[in-house]
Amino acid sequence: MKFVCDGMSLSEAVLKTSKACAVRTTAPVMECIKITAGSDGIELLATDGELSIRKTLKAEVFEEGEACVPGKLFADFIGKLTDEEITVRTDERGLEIGYGDSSSYLQALPAEEFPKIDLEIGENYFVMKQGSLKKIIAETAFCCAQDDSRPILKGCLFEFKDRLEATALDGYRLALSSQEILGKSGEKSIICPARTLAEISRMLEDDEEEITVYTQGGMMLVGTGDMTIVSRLYQGDFIRKESVIPSSFLTEATLTRLELVASVERAAILIRGDKNNLITLEIGGDAVKITSNSEIGNVFETVGAATNGKDLTISMNAKYLLDALKALGEEECVLSFNGAISPFILQNKEKKDTLYLILPVRNAQ
Repeated sequence: MKFVCDGMSLSEAVLKTSKACAVRTTAPVMECIKITAGSDGIELLATDGELSIRKTLKAEVFEEGEACVPGKLFADFIGKLTDEEITVRTDERGLEIGYGDSSSYLQALPAEEFPKIDLEIGENYFVMKQGSLKKIIAETAFCCAQDDSRPILKGCLFEFKDRLEATALDGYRLALSSQEILGKSGEKSIICPARTLAEISRMLEDDEEEITVYTQGGMMLVGTGDMTIVSRLYQGDFIRKESVIPSSFLTEATLTRLELVASVERAAILIRGDKNNLITLEIGGDAVKITSNSEIGNVFETVGAATNGKDLTISMNAKYLLDALKALGEEECVLSFNGAISPFILQNKEKKDTLYLILPVRNAQ
């Protein structure tokens, strides 16, 4: 194998592909990027068994062939050669990287050891604008669980109805969002890993351009231009959101969103590092009072609000509240409550296609 290409183009392609390389594995080939040089250019492919990323780019190919090289190491090395024209070739010593008057070698593994990735996925599909898909990912994926205690919660539930509805939760908070879809092959639901959604979001560039997401046999495929992502889907029963989202409320407060964000951010400074990261809201009398207390001091602020219903004092994790407030996009937001120990929700005042539910904390001091 031998090809010549621009260092910047190769660096960007390798960096994107390396996101799918396994980090800790007993199979060294899973930490590799498979490089294939063909008549149309070169193809980079990486997988960790759950997520696979393929990237193609133009290159002047002198000798076709393929090899596997350590992905993270290759990405770091090529990242230092963005201003160079790079020659890559293989010989009995491994992979040679030539640049200017210099050259370096990396260990290479046989391409036959690399697992086969199925790129023929297309039984079911849905079509939507790239901007809409990027938005729904940004509004929900951050609420997916991070630990392995309930693996299915590390994914986001996508339900294709008249619109695409996405649900994510981690046991302490829930996100629900919907966006318009342009077409689909029947109604279906999938649970997509949050990590996959993050890589898809990075891939999307043109808000108005349409994108098609394909699913088949527990797998999902999505591609734009020269990049393709394939992912396993989680299997199992996801929580029914209808059973946890209240339909009526005893207390509501309408506030200017950025004023509340600024106040909560200041209150969160003094409790930074505390186990529960708690702040307390007092709702009533056309205001919301925000307080936080720690050994080094306390914060007490008042934000004007239009309130309805019973006065209420409630405590919650400041980070969860801030994450939801920052994900909402309108000037004003509505917080709705059913008591000090019941889950509460946040929504935009006008457009209700996004909802966040947060569990409060009992008996906060």
